[in-house]
Amino acid sequence: MSPTPFDLSRRTLEAHSADMRQFIDLRPVTLEDGQRAIDAHNSSGLSFTLLPDRGLDFFAASFAGRPLTWLSAGSPHRADRGATFPESMNGGLLFTCGLRHVGPPEADGQGGSHPLHGDFTRLPARQIAVTGGWEGERYVLTLRGELNEAALFRHQLRLTRTLRLTLGEPGFELDDVVENRDATPSPLMVVYHFNFGYPIVQEGVRFYSPAQTIYPRDAVAQSAAQDWASYQAPIPNHPEEVFFHHAGVGADGWSGAVLAGDEFGVSLQWDASTLPYLTQWKNFRTTTYVCGIEPGNCLPEGQRAAQEAGRLQMLAPGESVRFRSRFRVLPNARAVARATTAVAAMREGRPTEMNTTGLAPAV
Repeated sequence: MSPTPFDLSRRTLEAHSADMRQFIDLRPVTLEDGQRAIDAHNSSGLSFTLLPDRGLDFFAASFAGRPLTWLSAGSPHRADRGATFPESMNGGLLFTCGLRHVGPPEADGQGGSHPLHGDFTRLPARQIAVTGGWEGERYVLTLRGELNEAALFRHQLRLTRTLRLTLGEPGFELDDVVENRDATPSPLMVVYHFNFGYPIVQEGVRFYSPAQTIYPRDAVAQSAAQDWASYQAPIPNHPEEVFFHHAGVGADGWSGAVLAGDEFGVSLQWDASTLPYLTQWKNFRTTTYVCGIEPGNCLPEGQRAAQEAGRLQMLAPGESVRFRSRFRVLPNARAVARATTAVAAMREGRPTEMNTTGLAPAV
């Protein structure tokens, strides 16, 4: 399924309209409960909603009317710091985990605690600005915003997020820079939790991974390791299955993965120099059917386990790290074939610099 194409050349569009919002736009709106939202429209057929009050992350997304992600009942939920993560999780195309903790809840050693997957999803974005313009024959729309994970006398991290949309292309580029603005080092744990639901994920769909080795997280995943690449029909109360992938890297230093059937799917690519870890989350529970592809600079194991394994990245005072990723819809069999071929080539490349201490390969 894909929209009927039409001429998107600069000459044609400028002859027919003086306002490019007719063809591509990022439109601020306010929801009934007061939350801010930004609706993205692109003549490629891709549309999605950003939530500035929830980490400037992605909520609903669709391509030519086809849903791409799972949404939790009653979402989008407000950033209520009294609510647990399961109560406030929106689902949505992407929620960013971090910036100092990713994994189960745990005490922070300073009298406080880290919630499941950290605090980032509750942060409001500031200084949001949208610009657009022609880059030769490509019209590019850019959104930029800042988010601060900070506490007096404790930590001062700033993430600057840049989103790029190109007219006519069914995807986006995400460029995040995290800076430590404090005078002491800070843990840095970041995972990009891309979530997909029906019909992108359903029985018969496969996950094409660049992995050279698969590591099940626990006994549940180990028992299902032979089926890590395939997806099943919904099963009541089925426990989640989590696999860690030691990925190969392409000649350009990027890695990537595909989730697809024969004629439709999605692809992700990421800069493996700063995102060397890949987590696959399979959750095909009835009514909560959502599965994740999650590149990161860490495993979702929490600060304590990461430190014990020698995996915990520390960000020095004044230091910054750049995380880059790309998302694209694969609207037909030809696009799926090209993307899966690219992933197969990555699988043959050099492995990412992933610390596998304490992990046991699938048997």
